[in-house]
Amino acid sequence: MSASAQVQAPRLWIVLARCYRAVSQIAERSIAEAGLGLSDFAALEALLNKGPLTITAIQSKVLLASGSMTAAVDRLERKGLLIRKATTSDRRAKVLELTPEGKRVVEAAFGRHAAELEAAMAILNGVEKRQLYSLLKKLGLFAAEARAKPGKDSKTSIRKGRFRDDTSSQK
Repeated sequence: MSASAQVQAPRLWIVLARCYRAVSQIAERSIAEAGLGLSDFAALEALLNKGPLTITAIQSKVLLASGSMTAAVDRLERKGLLIRKATTSDRRAKVLELTPEGKRVVEAAFGRHAAELEAAMAILNGVEKRQLYSLLKKLGLFAAEARAKPGKDSKTSIRKGRFRDDTSSQK
């Protein structure tokens, strides 16, 4: 394709989907090699990077369904990787916290995971990574806004900067 040729949205979507699939396979393999499932890893990673959290807080950060999150927490607790603690502010709520073993496991798994993703993205330099991040964030926010409010002019909301990146569990 020539540099001046316009890329139509359906073709861009296919490239984006194929890229996502390829990178996801690398990410999922690195997580599986650590002996963890995706939901278990996501919960542990959120606790590692954000500190003690409630199940609801983790669920909102890692975008897991309630049943999946509860099952993951139960598994991780049985394995001795996290503990549930009562909170002083709400007796019904439980705060999840990594055990020393849980911290060791997730630090090692996350380190390998991050290194494999860096290797997978080594084709991009720092400037390209920042550009890609900004463009994907812009597209994702626009698409999310368009889905949330069909029929509204989502471009105006995005350009006014009314959205922020709070989907990442990273600090």
